[in-house]
Amino acid sequence: MEEEKKSLNFIEQIIEDDLAKGFPKDRLRFRFPPEPNGYLHVGHTKAICINFGLGEKYGAPVNLRFDDTNPEKEEQEFVDSIKKDVEWLGFKYDKELYASDYFEQLYIWAVQMIKNGKAYVDEQSSEEITAQRKNPFEDGIESPYRNRPVEESLDLFERMKNGEFEEGSMSLRAKIDMTSPNMNMRDPVMYRILRRPHHRTGEKWKIYPMYDWAHGESDYIEQISHSLCSLEFENHRPLYDWYLDQVYEESKVRNKQREFARMNVSYMITSKRKLQRLVAEKAVTGWDDPRMPTISGMRRLGFTPKSIRNFIDRVGVAKRENLIDIQLLEFFVREDLNKVSTRVMAVVDPVKLVIENYPENAEEWLETENNPEDENAGTREIPFSRELYIEREDFKEEAGNKFFRLKLGGEVRLKSAYIIKAERIDKDENGEITTIYATYDPKSKSGSGTEESLRKVKGTLHWVSAKHALPVEVRIYDRLFTTPQPDAEKETDFMEFMNPESLKIVQGFAEPSLKNAEVGKPYQFQRIGYFTKDPDSTHEKLVFNRTVTLKDSYKPE
Repeated sequence: MEEEKKSLNFIEQIIEDDLAKGFPKDRLRFRFPPEPNGYLHVGHTKAICINFGLGEKYGAPVNLRFDDTNPEKEEQEFVDSIKKDVEWLGFKYDKELYASDYFEQLYIWAVQMIKNGKAYVDEQSSEEITAQRKNPFEDGIESPYRNRPVEESLDLFERMKNGEFEEGSMSLRAKIDMTSPNMNMRDPVMYRILRRPHHRTGEKWKIYPMYDWAHGESDYIEQISHSLCSLEFENHRPLYDWYLDQVYEESKVRNKQREFARMNVSYMITSKRKLQRLVAEKAVTGWDDPRMPTISGMRRLGFTPKSIRNFIDRVGVAKRENLIDIQLLEFFVREDLNKVSTRVMAVVDPVKLVIENYPENAEEWLETENNPEDENAGTREIPFSRELYIEREDFKEEAGNKFFRLKLGGEVRLKSAYIIKAERIDKDENGEITTIYATYDPKSKSGSGTEESLRKVKGTLHWVSAKHALPVEVRIYDRLFTTPQPDAEKETDFMEFMNPESLKIVQGFAEPSLKNAEVGKPYQFQRIGYFTKDPDSTHEKLVFNRTVTLKDSYKPE
């Protein structure tokens, strides 16, 4: 039991302590509460895995609640994408809920707070309110409207709701403490006037609750036992608790906010505002561009749910922020793809290879494994013929002893096929090699059991039969930024660190089995890397994205 306790992260320890003190296990409930103002990114995967992971650990329900209190930035598109991302990661939520479901109740509670002398309508501008708050080391200045009669605030608040006033002309503020060193407690705004249609409630509301007011009370309405959020909300916790004090009933669960460190990954940014800018300025093709740190971008690039969840497990739950090396994420991606990806032949920079002593019209189908890491993956047949494509970098006219691929007069084995020897080449007017001519040893066929088939040569090349080759567009993706922390320098625009080599598009050839490739299914292009079919593919044009290279020197500590 002691060993088990040592392995708990600090959030699990909090829950275990609450259970030990008598909190009923059947009243545990968690939630993941994104704002639908953009696509989820790599940082959100941590919050998703923490909340849903706790749900799985304790057999407790987890709500997916959209904190949709800002109609200026929220859209149904973002709601749909968030649901898809959570489900893709392999999690099931108990209920799909919205803060807007509670607008009526939040309004009723706000009215009661005015009646209790805990809130008032302020007619100052947001700039004036900010100026009066001062700073943590200096007492704030009370609003001239702070002590206005309750009936007057009630009347104005109702008229705000009815749309009688212009945006910015007034707001509802909580009456707390203008001398508090915590700036969040200096009479925070609870409601502002926004004459904007909402993606769910339409034109019904002319006032909208602020995040701090709506968020904690939504947790309370849903009876969330542990409200888990990132560390920047730590100094909002006193306000979270104060608001809860205004509505709490003894018979209900008293929800508890606790904070964990955000996850920052090198070469990625997780500011929605900056991600929106990348999309708006067309620096990327959209939110799901494979170079984006969004979950939809990582999915399109070919990352697997399991690799992301394994990565989050390794990173763990911490109280202090740090920068996680992107190579750790790529390590887990490779580790999973190695187990599940189908091995195929593809050539991304082709040069023609003609086997002159192979019969001109002959072809044969050679058996090859789909995945040697998976004994249940089976085998398939690939076509072999006189004319093939190989990688241009796999041939050199002249090379030293440390070059183990094909060179004039040298031998290599064609994977799953025969040993060949390069005899001569053709070049174009620019001196570029157009065709390599070779001969093959007919008795050296892989797996045939002949003495020649067992003969060792140092190099093995992948290839594609020219007669059967499928033309494919191959998108070679690299990191979107050239520096590990592109938004760390406040004086420098993060866009200046964009990598001009983040996408390279080449035309290649692949074996015919990829004609029926599924979007999102992982493939290993042998000796090249891991790839997946892109949704841009059509019947006439196949597009594959490189997920990661085959190997990396990174070793996770």
